[in-house]
Amino acid sequence: MKKQLKTTYTYFIAAALLIIGATSCQKDLSSRTTANTTGIPVTTATSSTITVAVNGGTTTTGGTTTTDSVLVVHNCEKGQHRDSVAASALPVTIQAYLTANYTGFTFNKAFAVKDTTGAVKSYVVIINYNGKPVAALFSADGTFVKVLEQREKGDLDGDGWHRGGRFDNRDGQHRDTLALSSLSATITTYLTTNFAGDTLTKAFTTKEGSILVITKNNGLFATLFTSAGVFVKRVALPLQELKAKFADLAQTALPSNVQAYLSTTYTNYVFDKADSVTLNGVLKGYIVLINSNNTRYCVAFDASGNFVAVKAIW
Repeated sequence: MKKQLKTTYTYFIAAALLIIGATSCQKDLSSRTTANTTGIPVTTATSSTITVAVNGGTTTTGGTTTTDSVLVVHNCEKGQHRDSVAASALPVTIQAYLTANYTGFTFNKAFAVKDTTGAVKSYVVIINYNGKPVAALFSADGTFVKVLEQREKGDLDGDGWHRGGRFDNRDGQHRDTLALSSLSATITTYLTTNFAGDTLTKAFTTKEGSILVITKNNGLFATLFTSAGVFVKRVALPLQELKAKFADLAQTALPSNVQAYLSTTYTNYVFDKADSVTLNGVLKGYIVLINSNNTRYCVAFDASGNFVAVKAIW
């Protein structure tokens, strides 16, 4: 009898824990999340993912229209939930951060993450930047915390990507890297004519087919071209010290706190390029070019490996 009562009590406790857990943001990302008829997980106040439409929300191939979306991974603490908020309701610090770091962005959606008392614990903000969704987590006072990872609906488990998918560059094979010798004469002529002092260091192709060229000229610059070689824009990367020297650096040669910051702040990011920055023989810092959810960033650190600044490139 005692054994039966103990078993019943155990089941009761387990059921109670399940009920309590259901009121908080889900902790796992798998297909255990409720999905709609298209197989895309439904976004609720407590789901572990937030569905964001891309490319207008649909893609038509061969006359067949399918839903085109990504899933923003967001797990919150036990007992918390998300409430939608308007862009105008966000703290001014968040609005200022987005304006400073994502020039020309458009607002998509935002949520206030609240506890059981209704107190705001954090914010999730999703924007469109150069036609791509970017999701970021901010603290309750509007301080930037990190860029949230995105996945496709079939990649919720495991590494978060598949070959041929939207985020297949996460395999680390760098298929998006272009040989400098393969750049078209249109691009090289434009650079030579307009930025005669530039030295080409690296080039990449984006998912949209654009070409990004990194050059050095008393500082590092990212210059973007269309696939046809038409100039789009030029971005000065952080740590623009006059007459500073930039030297290529392997990812493994970066200080451990730099690597830790990048892994924490840009989950599942892809390393593109790193440089040490020296002035008159003195180390001034590091700059690291990364790809996070198909948006490229240049992240700058001081000589001790502390974060200094970030610049969204494309």
